Order: sequence, then structure tokens, then C-alpha cells
Amino acid sequence: EVQLQASGGGLVQAGGSLRLSCAASGFTFDDYAIGWFRQAPGKEREGVSCISSSHGSTYYADSVKGRFTISSDNAKNTVYLQMNSLKPEDTAVYYCAAPHPGYTGSCRSYEYDYWGQGTQVTVSS
Repeated sequence: EVQLQASGGGLVQAGGSLRLSCAASGFTFDDYAIGWFRQAPGKEREGVSCISSSHGSTYYADSVKGRFTISSDNAKNTVYLQMNSLKPEDTAVYYCAAPHPGYTGSCRSYEYDYWGQGTQVTVSS
């Protein structure tokens, strides 16, 4: 059974940094794909950053390019999202997710079947 545990959220001032962690179990990390998504109140869930070892790809939303970095530690079955230069508009619940088999390599939420519980990120101005 695929399980994902997101952590690392919190309250930070604008310009600050946070590192989110997504601990995964139930699948091999030799061939993995994990996405980070966020949802702010009243807004649709959006793909923030996704990484796929099988597709050899990483994706960043335009709004976070140059500020966020996705990485993985295969030994720990964990994917990280380093978030720097945070802005108030980054405030949201952040979720990590794993896609269904055969997904296209996108960072579109409909391709992701397994979701962690979410971690709140709040950036104050």
C-alpha cells in the first residue's frame, strides 16, 4: 500500500525558507515519481513541483521557479521541497502525491492517485 507523509510546514515571514519532506512507503524508490501540490483557500489545487526518476524530469510552476527546489534521498525514500524567498502568495496547504502507474510524467493532479495528508505553510507579510 502506497503511503505518503508530508511534514515541515509552518509559519514564516516573507523572504524566509522552509523545507517540506514527503516520506514514502509501499513502493520502490528505484523508480519513483512524486509531486508537490498546494491549495489555498478558495483556489484550485495546483502543481508546484514534480520529479520523476523514470521520466528523468523535474517540473516547477512558473510562480516558484528559481525559489523552490525539489530533490530526493533514495536511501530515506523521501522527497524534499526546499522553499526559499517565500511570499505571502505561497500560503497554502501543501500535499505530496504519487501518480498512478503509466502516468505521462506530468504535474497534473488528476494523474496522481496517492496523496499525503497535507502540511500548512503560512507566509506572513
